[in-house]
Amino acid sequence: MTQTFSYTRVYQFVHSIFIIMGCSKEHADVAAKVLVSADVRGVDSHGVARLSGYIRLWESGRINATSNFEIVHQTPSTAVIDGDAGLGLVVAPFAMQVAIDKAQQVGTGWVSVKNSNHFGIAGYHAMMALEHDMIGIAMTNASALVAPTFSKERMLGTNPIAVAIPAGSQPPFVADFATTTAANGKLEILQRKNEDAPTGWVQDKDGQPSTNANELKNGGALLPLGGDRDHGSHKGYALGSIVDIFSAVLSGASYGPWAPPFPAYVPMPENMPGEGLGHFFGAMRIDAFRPADEFKRHMDQWITRFKEAKPIDENQKVMVPGDPEREMEAIRMKEGIPVVKAVVNDLQKLGEKFGIQL
Repeated sequence: MTQTFSYTRVYQFVHSIFIIMGCSKEHADVAAKVLVSADVRGVDSHGVARLSGYIRLWESGRINATSNFEIVHQTPSTAVIDGDAGLGLVVAPFAMQVAIDKAQQVGTGWVSVKNSNHFGIAGYHAMMALEHDMIGIAMTNASALVAPTFSKERMLGTNPIAVAIPAGSQPPFVADFATTTAANGKLEILQRKNEDAPTGWVQDKDGQPSTNANELKNGGALLPLGGDRDHGSHKGYALGSIVDIFSAVLSGASYGPWAPPFPAYVPMPENMPGEGLGHFFGAMRIDAFRPADEFKRHMDQWITRFKEAKPIDENQKVMVPGDPEREMEAIRMKEGIPVVKAVVNDLQKLGEKFGIQL
């Protein structure tokens, strides 16, 4: 069961919550846009369903709503940013803009971030580069919920990667994916619906396959992309490790099993080697490689040819990364954002707590 809200209504509600937390109007605007963009694009696991989680982190003192993030080290093409324990929803766009600015000057820009928090959907940040005729890259480490191949122990986060590539007359190529078979938010959605998880998503505390969507609460773990060794989980494990190293080891954030947990009630790991969560961003100016118009013309040809690939089933068209989210955005901006009842109830409780009507 769902209830539908307009984009404007959801944005206003979320914006008001961030203002109450102490964010400036500018930061509240950015945070609300990033968060609600997930719902609009159909990534419901990373949208308003996460709002109460941010509130709990703020109440526990782990999010600094009035943070002053700054560049602590840089070269012409690189930078490290200290997020001052701020909302990742705000720190990340700032860092991506630094990468874009550097790319405008020297062709490419690369920024690593420490001392941050959950930054919403990676795709939002990568897509910031598109309007500048640049390729955008965004990734982040996350709470350790994922067991490496052959492990019972949770060592990595879902560690997403997003790459946004501009085209000409065709819509841009936008890949945004977790390096696990499924993101934790997808499990949370199944929990609210009281449904089982597909095989290959999770394992129990002994490392055995499970379809229990609540397995993480029982000491189980998410599985790397591929699910098991025979289906390539070692490759998903490698991808997640790369994200962890680029985002956290490179920046000075905490990595691996020491990454700060998203749930505020979970104790912080002992002997943490760094500060907060880490992110990594890249911006590459197309004309640093070839003329932008020429590149985009060839991207149009690439996209068109892939969409013309012969489908296995005539009722299922071949798509290019970014197509499903773009189609969903068009629908939801027109018809509204459906929110499951459990999340509506959660938001209503937040509204009652802070005196805001959903």
